[in-house]
Amino acid sequence: MKKIFYIVTLTAVVTACGGKNDSIESIIATKNIDKIRAKKATVSEEHKTLEKQMILLDSAIAVIQGNKNLPLISTLTTKTQVFNHFLELQGNVQTKQNVLIYPEMAGTLKRVYVKEGQKVNKGQVLATIDDGGMSSQLAQLKTQAELAKTTYERQQRLWEQKIGSEIQYLQAKTNYEAQVNAIKQAESQLGKSTIRAPFTGIIDNVIKEQGTVVAPGIGSEVFRIVNLSNMYLDVEVPETYIKSIKNGKEAVVYFPILNDSVTTKIRQTGNFINPSNRSFSVEVSVPNKNGNIKPNLTAKVRLNDYTNNEAILIPQSVISENANGEQYVYVAEKTEENYATAKKKIITTGKSQGPLIEVISGLTANEHVIKEGARTVKDGQKVEILNQ
Repeated sequence: MKKIFYIVTLTAVVTACGGKNDSIESIIATKNIDKIRAKKATVSEEHKTLEKQMILLDSAIAVIQGNKNLPLISTLTTKTQVFNHFLELQGNVQTKQNVLIYPEMAGTLKRVYVKEGQKVNKGQVLATIDDGGMSSQLAQLKTQAELAKTTYERQQRLWEQKIGSEIQYLQAKTNYEAQVNAIKQAESQLGKSTIRAPFTGIIDNVIKEQGTVVAPGIGSEVFRIVNLSNMYLDVEVPETYIKSIKNGKEAVVYFPILNDSVTTKIRQTGNFINPSNRSFSVEVSVPNKNGNIKPNLTAKVRLNDYTNNEAILIPQSVISENANGEQYVYVAEKTEENYATAKKKIITTGKSQGPLIEVISGLTANEHVIKEGARTVKDGQKVEILNQ
């Protein structure tokens, strides 16, 4: 506004000067360098005179309006926005598919088909154990079963023709069924000589070498197999959050060692409160696309325990507290373009996240909260706004 006033005044003076003497346009049209320079000197002197007059006018306005030495402030305009609050905890990465594979029968480890770090599929043969002649016994049982089957079928035909006794038919049938069951049992026992992968994963460790004598029981582990695609974070959450931490809530997992984070969700919450630390367990699924995340890796997790889709957030630094313990801020109520009156407002705050805090009551959207200079103003004081 001051600049516009200055330009209008200068134009009026130049126009007035042009009325007394030749106009600037007519002097330029003469192309007389001496006249043009003389006119420029005249306008320059008039310009300096106008600047001095403007300074005097500004000083007079400041004195009359009382704007001299007003507190200088900056403001922020409140608005509604989505606010997510997160509970920060620490946990360890685990997998439900991290197992040691034991032999199911005693014998010499005849052959090992895999090596450490190799990816295997569910049911794939990992190693074989010497069966101690069990395969030969199975072949003998199958031969005996064929004979028992032939005898049974012949007795059955004779019995259907009412030839022979019923006891002979039943004995042949029982003998055949016993041979079939013996074969199934022998096949099941022989199957234990083959060690297979219980699930798809990676052979993390080959514990026993080929030629080692193994037997069922602790100390005879042959392989460790790990599946890194089904990882989760196990976290202990204080019981005070039992209502706010639910399945499906957002979780942000950060791995300090990897300097990486993933956004995921809570997949399971425990139903038991640990009496020793008054907490319940929470499982957070951990995607592991590149395979860098390993079991027992330490991680920090932020669990979403509160969401407000229309929250008003302000910096905690602008909040003060009175003798009654009430929190308050100052808002700028505009009176002119760059001037306002500071007004104290008692507020109630909620949850905070970083430097921001939620205002539950006392403020609405589109209010101008005093940010810089909030500690120096008083209620009802006139202030000058710098960021307008």
